[in-house]
Formats: sequence, C-alpha cells, structure tokens
Amino acid sequence: MKIAVLDDYANVSQEVADWSALAGDITVFRDTLTEHADLVARLMDFDVICMMRERTPFPATLINSLPNLKLLVTSGPRNLSIDLEAATANNVVVCGTESRKTTTSELATLLILSLSRNLIPETQAMNSIGWQTGLGRDLHGLSLGLIGLGKIGAQMASIGKVFGMSVGAWSPNLKADRCAELDVTCHSTLESLMSASDVVSVHMVLSERTQGLIGQSAFEAMREKSIFVNTSRGPLADEKALLHGLEKGRPWKAGLDVYGEEPLPLDHALRNKALIDSGHLLLSPHLGYVTEQTWQIFYSQTVEAIQAWKNGQPVRVLN
Repeated sequence: MKIAVLDDYANVSQEVADWSALAGDITVFRDTLTEHADLVARLMDFDVICMMRERTPFPATLINSLPNLKLLVTSGPRNLSIDLEAATANNVVVCGTESRKTTTSELATLLILSLSRNLIPETQAMNSIGWQTGLGRDLHGLSLGLIGLGKIGAQMASIGKVFGMSVGAWSPNLKADRCAELDVTCHSTLESLMSASDVVSVHMVLSERTQGLIGQSAFEAMREKSIFVNTSRGPLADEKALLHGLEKGRPWKAGLDVYGEEPLPLDHALRNKALIDSGHLLLSPHLGYVTEQTWQIFYSQTVEAIQAWKNGQPVRVLN
C-alpha cells in the first residue's frame, strides 16, 4: 500500500502522530502543486492520499485520472474541494477527521488585537529605534461586525462581548431568531453591517454563491478607522477591491490569514510593502487551524481512518 501525505508545509505530520502501525510506504510532500498534469504524475501510483484541508483540491478531473486511488482522507469534518460524486463513481472512499472548535476564533482575535494596538510596527520600532512611536486603540466601546454567525461566528460574538464590544451580524441566510439567541444585532444588508462596525470579521463557508461576496461597495461602506479581518476563506473577499479600499482608507487596516491563491506568491499584489510597513496590512500564512493540538487530531485520526478502511470498516465517511 502506497500512502501520500500532501501539503505538509511544516514537515510535522510524522511527528505529531504514530504512523508505525500502517504497513505501507509513506511519502510526505511539503510543497503544493497546482497543475493537473503535475499532480497526476506525482500521485498516479498511490492507493491512499492524505489531504490537508483544501490546500490541494480534488475535482473530478483529478480523481478520474488516478486509477490506483482507493482512499482519500481529508483533515477536518468536511472538504468542499473534493468532488464526492466523482470519488463514489470511481469507488474511492472519502473519510474525514474531527477538528478543534476554537482555533480559528483565537487567531481572528489575535489579528484584531494586533491591528488595534499597532503591535507589529511597535515591536519593529522597539528593535530599531528603541521605543514606542504611536497610539493603539481599545476594543472596549467599539462595534464588532460578523459576516457569518455559525459556530465560529458565535464564538467571536462571545469574545467581542468579553472585550466590551457591541456585536452585529449579517449573512445571506441569517435569521433574526439566530441573532436574538446570541443577543446580536441583525443587519439586513452587508453594507449596513459594514457601515455600523468598527471591526469586521469574516466567518463564512466558501461556495460559488459566496465567492467575491465582499466587494467594492462593501468596503466603501466601512467606517473611518475600521478594521477588516478574514480568517475564513480568501475568495470570499475581492482582493483587488480590498487593496483599493486600503489605499482609500476603507478599511483603515486589514488582517488576512487566507488568500485566493495559497501559498501566496512572493510577487502577489497583497504583499504591498508600503501597506505592510505602515501597519495597515497584516498578513499571516493561513494559521487559523495550524496548532499542535489540531495537528495531533488531524493526523492521528488520519492514521485511524486508514487502519479502519484496511479492516473493512471505514470511519467518518463523507461519501
């Protein structure tokens, strides 16, 4: 049995779980390939492929091109980048893992605090000129706007209240009773939410319907000195519109953990040195779920899923 572990950027998959029980040849790939032909050439001989979330999508065209593939194991309880119908048609079993529930909301809060208190420029000043250069801003008394009020959005609502923020929310299908349940102001439009919020944080699932959901009109509606944070999925926001908005001061600052193309190319427009050096743009390399505890769950349950499949009793089957 030949097993491929994909997109292990930090090269930790074999450290955080015990793979020794698997009687197979395990190959770990640290880089991400994007071209179909390159992926087929790399993965052609593997029986089992272990995925790290959506880092490498598995559409029907790829699944149909891998005749030896029998099992796909994805980290997390769902993965919309896998064509489950194609997997089923090719007799490929798809299994998932559990995930920790607070990891992404912790990072979103970290980005908000870092931008609000001007943390990165101030620490850089500490190392260069020796001391502080400006003023930060308290969260207490500000308004937090949430695009999406699912599990993570609800966590963010609670966190915002702990800091003394008022909280509002909007999403295409958000119901007033959901907002009432969480004591959150319900907005009827995205522009209404953006114009009422000092800090906006995105927590929605990416789909064809939500791609590019946050565009120019939404950013233009933002307040002066507003902060925009996206730890959900990059394509939810129009990156060109966001850069244009930052140049115009709406939003005032932005923190991004997710991007339309990952890893983010070194020559990408978002790597705007002027915005980054001034503290108006904070980029992190998709750290939302990248923690030791989460990785232990992902990879230990990946090993468990492979063993269960070998024994004819697959677990957490997604198709």
